[in-house]
Amino acid sequence: MFLYVLGLVALWFVYRWFKESKRVANKEDKYVYITGCDSGFGNLLARHLDKLGFCVIAGCYTDKGEDELKKVTSDRLTTVHLDVSNSESVGKAAAVIKTLVGQKGLWAVVNNAGVSLPSGPTDWLTIEDYKSMLSVNLCGVIDVTLSVLPLIKMSRGRVVNVSSVFGRISPFGGPYCVSKYGVEAFSDSLRLNMVPFGVKVACIEPGFFKTNVTDTAIVKNNVTMLWNRLPQDVKDDYGDDFFHKSLETLDESFRFFTDTDLMKVVSCMEHAISAVHPRTRYSPGWDAKFFWLPLSYMPTCISDRLFLKFSHKMNR
Repeated sequence: MFLYVLGLVALWFVYRWFKESKRVANKEDKYVYITGCDSGFGNLLARHLDKLGFCVIAGCYTDKGEDELKKVTSDRLTTVHLDVSNSESVGKAAAVIKTLVGQKGLWAVVNNAGVSLPSGPTDWLTIEDYKSMLSVNLCGVIDVTLSVLPLIKMSRGRVVNVSSVFGRISPFGGPYCVSKYGVEAFSDSLRLNMVPFGVKVACIEPGFFKTNVTDTAIVKNNVTMLWNRLPQDVKDDYGDDFFHKSLETLDESFRFFTDTDLMKVVSCMEHAISAVHPRTRYSPGWDAKFFWLPLSYMPTCISDRLFLKFSHKMNR
C-alpha cells in the first residue's frame, strides 16, 4: 500500500513538472509591466525578462533607478517613473503603457513595489505608520492593477502580485503583515473575477531573502527610532532590556532565515508570467516551505505558544 501511494505521488509530480514546463510563444510580442524596479527583485526580474525577449516596462521610483537599468538592458526595455502610492503617478504610467502596447494589450503586470518599515510591536506604532505602508503595499497594488486591467483583459494575460509568507501568518506586529494579508485577499477575489476573461492571477509568497527589506542595519535603525519616540510609560512597560535584546537577536535571526539566492523568487515570477499553466501561489525560500507555511496551518494555540516562547520578556 505504501509503495502504491508513493508511486501515485511520484506520478503526480512528474505530471505537474511536464504541465508546468510549457511556455507561452511569441515572447517578443508580449509586454510585461513591473513595479519597483530600482533594486531588488523588480530590478532582477526586469533584466531577466529582457534577456528572455519580453518587452519590459519597468516602473522606477527614481531617475537613478531608470538610468541604471537602461545601461544594462536592451532597447526593448522601457522605463516609466512610478510612485505606486500616488494615483496621479499611477494614472500617468498607465496612459504611457496604453499608448505603447496598442491593440496587443498588456500581457502581465507584476506588482513588486513594496516597503517593510516601520515595523515593531503594535503599541509602538501610530495610525500614520499603518497608512504610509498600506498606501504602497496594498493600495498601490490595487491601484496599479486596476489602472491596466482593461489592457490585460484584452490580451487574456496575467496579474502577478508579490505578497509574502507573512500574508499567511503574523509573527510580529505592525502594518507589514496586515498589508500582505490584504494582497492575498485581493489576489484571491481578483482571480475568481477574472476567470471569465481568461486572465490568470498568481501570488508570490517569499520567505526571508537578502534584500534591503532584511538589511539588519536598516531594521535596527527603525527599531531604535520607534523606541526613542515612545512615551515614557510605554518604555516602562517594556523595559530597556527588551529593547536591547531585540536589537541583539536581529542579526542571529536574519542570519538563520535569510536566503541570498534572489533568483529563487525571480524564477517564480518568471514562471507565473511565461508558463502556459502558472501556479496560483508560489512560496520561494526554504523557510517559507518548511517553517512558516506549515506553522500557518497549525492550531493557533501551537503557533502562539511557539512565538511567545522565543519572544523577549518585558518588565511585567
